[in-house]
Amino acid sequence: MGTSTENIPPQPDGGAPRAQSIPPRPPSSLSPSRAADFMRCPLLYRLRVIDRLPEQPSEAATRGTVVHAVLERLFDAPAAERTAERARAMVPGEWEKLLAARPELASLFRAADDALDAAALASWLESAGKLVERWFTLEDPTRLEPAERELYVETVLESGLTLRGYVDRLDVAPASGDLRVVDYKTGKAPRPEYADEPLFQMKFYALVLWRLRGVVPRRLQLVYLGSGDVLTYDPSEADLRATERKLQALWEAIRAATASGDWRPRRTPLCGWCDHQAFCPEFGGTPPPYPLAEISGPPSLVGENGPA
Repeated sequence: MGTSTENIPPQPDGGAPRAQSIPPRPPSSLSPSRAADFMRCPLLYRLRVIDRLPEQPSEAATRGTVVHAVLERLFDAPAAERTAERARAMVPGEWEKLLAARPELASLFRAADDALDAAALASWLESAGKLVERWFTLEDPTRLEPAERELYVETVLESGLTLRGYVDRLDVAPASGDLRVVDYKTGKAPRPEYADEPLFQMKFYALVLWRLRGVVPRRLQLVYLGSGDVLTYDPSEADLRATERKLQALWEAIRAATASGDWRPRRTPLCGWCDHQAFCPEFGGTPPPYPLAEISGPPSLVGENGPA
């Protein structure tokens, strides 16, 4: 991305304005999704966080947003009214709310002539309804009273690194006060060799809650609506201390890459779903220039660093 030199005074020595490469500021915070991006592919992290390249909306991600909204708001109803029929009936309304907030999602269901593809939308809504209905075979919402839903959590480690994210559901046992952290996944449960990433996400949340509340969550629970699986894990203090060390090392690696500009691509089976193959050397592409070029003029004209 070029920077215009028009209206910028010449240098004191009479020369033309000089381009100065100033790398973006290193990050000061991590979320589970951004941590996962870097572990999966450092270049993906850069393209999303630093270059902020746009990504096309997907039916799968949008369906996940709608399903999460239904499962969150179903608990607004009295326990006896939390039925599968009621939940399925909520799907079109939650889609309309999302569409009002993000009109660009209408493009997911446009025909070649730009008219609404009503059949495609109906099929997609039906698929979301089936995921919602499957949840009732895995948990009984009439017997649950979540302490928190879509809970934003944030804590600062001694190193200064901020950890933040949203917990889908937090249950607290009435008698013991034990915490259960629940995360809904609208896809299928991963094969064992790919199970580390979602479990790491859950340990991330557990670490933040431990730092905030002084209590290690008793159970971490992943609910996979796509396959009908419920996976659980009971963390220990040792687990969470190891997670903290891993996050610290990850943060240092991101800071080093930010300073050096060395964001290496990593080919994985998930590359087929990446929107950025045109910028990836693994697929013959070239990333945008890095560091970002700024114009070096009088001190007041030198640009700010890039995004954190």
